[in-house]
Amino acid sequence: MPTAINNEKIDLSSENRTKDLANKILKKIKVGDIIFLYGEMGVGKTTFIKYLINAFQKKNNLKLSEITSPTFNLLNEYEINQMKINHYDLFRLKSVEEVKNLNLFESYSRAITLIEWPQIIKEKPKNLIELRFNYEDNHKKRSVQVKGIDL
Repeated sequence: MPTAINNEKIDLSSENRTKDLANKILKKIKVGDIIFLYGEMGVGKTTFIKYLINAFQKKNNLKLSEITSPTFNLLNEYEINQMKINHYDLFRLKSVEEVKNLNLFESYSRAITLIEWPQIIKEKPKNLIELRFNYEDNHKKRSVQVKGIDL
């Protein structure tokens, strides 16, 4: 996969490309970073998260977890040695008040925070990386635009 600059469109038409992107982002992110993942249902947000978390686990010689979307419980947490990864799915939330009650950014400095369906969040946090997943060519292809880091 070629190097991408901030906000350039990256082809994710194969699952291997999604895995490659997760491995590249793994090398760039650190504890305290927050990643917003935008995109339609089924476009690859959770698949990307699975590859990212599993890459952290492999890097630390840990058993790979089954990664699922926390659509109903809103949050899945993963411990990787001294680091925590918080995986939120805000799809079911209907108000800004519900978001405030989650205290999403309360412990962000001690974790990497991944948030699917972040559109309901009004104030963007610091250390933000945005991934915008898109369908293209009548749903035959997928792409992502990355904002906040260069790959």
